[in-house]
Amino acid sequence: MPRKWVVLVIDDDAAIRASLKFSLEIEGYAVRCYSNSNEFLNQGDWLGVGCIVIDDGVPGSSGIEILRLLRLRGIRLPAILITSNVSTMLELHAADVGARIVEKPLLGDSLLEAIRSAIAEHSLKSGPSNGRQSNDAN
Repeated sequence: MPRKWVVLVIDDDAAIRASLKFSLEIEGYAVRCYSNSNEFLNQGDWLGVGCIVIDDGVPGSSGIEILRLLRLRGIRLPAILITSNVSTMLELHAADVGARIVEKPLLGDSLLEAIRSAIAEHSLKSGPSNGRQSNDAN
């Protein structure tokens, strides 16, 4: 039986969280949603997580800041930053933390394709893991 990957969604907009949860569950993913950075960072359960989808404008810390903190903790899960305000600086920061950017509004299958691709690439590189990798893997 294929593995059911968990996608973590962090967005302060309840409608976006509900919409992403619904659409990703239809695609076969398990989804856990968080409304702010503190709630997300305190959850601590990385087992089975295939991807993080995070709004760059989430309250508490920017998506980039949250991803930097995760990387410092050794959590190297694939991440997709969703934003309506893509700038060259944001692209540079996203590349620095290894995140892809998908621009809002989320039209078509762009986010779903980014999630599928990120999970597939991560699976090939790391095999089964809890999201943590040794420093020599990077």
